Amino acid sequence: MFTRSSLTLAIATLISAPIALAETPSIEAMWELVQQQQAEITALKSQLKQTDQKIVVTTELLAETDNKVEATAEIIEQGGQGLGSIGSASWAEKTQLGGYGEHHFNHFEDGTDKIDAHRFVLYFGHQFSDDLRFFSEFELEHSLAGEGKPGEVELEQAYIEWDYSQNQSLVAGQFLIPIGLINETHEPETFYGTERNKVEKNIIPATWWETGVMFQGEIAPGLSYNAAIHSGLAADDGGKIRGGRQKSAKASAEDLAYTARLKYTGIQGLELAASVQYQTDLTQGLAIDDTDGVLLEAHAVYNRGPLSVRALWAEWDIEGETFALKGTDEQTGWYVEPSYKVTDDLGLFIRYSEYNNTAGIASDDSKTWDYGLNYWLNPRVVVKADYSNNVDKDGADNDSFNLGLGWSF
Repeated sequence: MFTRSSLTLAIATLISAPIALAETPSIEAMWELVQQQQAEITALKSQLKQTDQKIVVTTELLAETDNKVEATAEIIEQGGQGLGSIGSASWAEKTQLGGYGEHHFNHFEDGTDKIDAHRFVLYFGHQFSDDLRFFSEFELEHSLAGEGKPGEVELEQAYIEWDYSQNQSLVAGQFLIPIGLINETHEPETFYGTERNKVEKNIIPATWWETGVMFQGEIAPGLSYNAAIHSGLAADDGGKIRGGRQKSAKASAEDLAYTARLKYTGIQGLELAASVQYQTDLTQGLAIDDTDGVLLEAHAVYNRGPLSVRALWAEWDIEGETFALKGTDEQTGWYVEPSYKVTDDLGLFIRYSEYNNTAGIASDDSKTWDYGLNYWLNPRVVVKADYSNNVDKDGADNDSFNLGLGWSF
């Protein structure tokens, strides 16, 4: 017979039995739970790995984009060079663009006035390595070129320069002949006068370029040399030297020319130089007699504070009756040019020059007094004004007032 205490115990046992079973799951249930949790952990690791990879790729893309933006900005600052190959910033860094130009106004005493876009020149250069480089100069003269037009399109320079040892280099291709003062350096802000001086123009004759090879370098501190073998002149009519320039345009190379120069700059403000050129036949084989020619040139430049003095002498000595009959077997000239910088921007000059392309039969020289000023708006931009008093060897006087604007970059 159940008592009240027995009934209470039985009810408590029935209530506590399912609680005990819930707190202690079976081994099978526990194993199933472990497997489920392991699968969830594996899935989470996979998702995390994919996220890390996406972050790395995104970071790399952002870095590459930043590099391209920086390269593009540098190219734009350099004037747009290399925009076709933004992926190679080194190309833009190693390639240079430059140039110079001149506009002239000339008022002659005979009533003739002229305005001329005299020169527009572009430089292109490239540094292949520390010891190998390329340089070129491309020019348009007098604004228009072509049949019946006053100007010319010319390739003045295109050469490779190789430093084969310390302070020694080899130039191969088309280059300016190392003679005189303005033949190699003729940017308008580097010399006085609207027009280039007549001695170097008519005797040397500047600007003068040929194709060949040239060794150059330093012999001792302040003492340098040039030694070149190259194409020569072709003055086939025995006339003036300037008319014999072939300009490397399908140039006859029957007789090559040889040029050497020594230049001393070991004293501050002083430049002394002497050049010699020899050509076995100035007519490139067209004359029936020997027409070998020798050009001698010497110049000096002295700068002391605001004062500067330039002086140059040049002379041709040519053998053969072809030139002797016209008096062109001797052609000579010289000039002296003092100048003074009133300020850093304003300079005054005076130049006296004489030259004669027929000195073999005529002793009278063409003589010119030039005087005027240069005003530099910038070290690379110059405005010029000068007066030229010209008396040619026949006594004709055709003076001119000249204005010029020039620049280089």
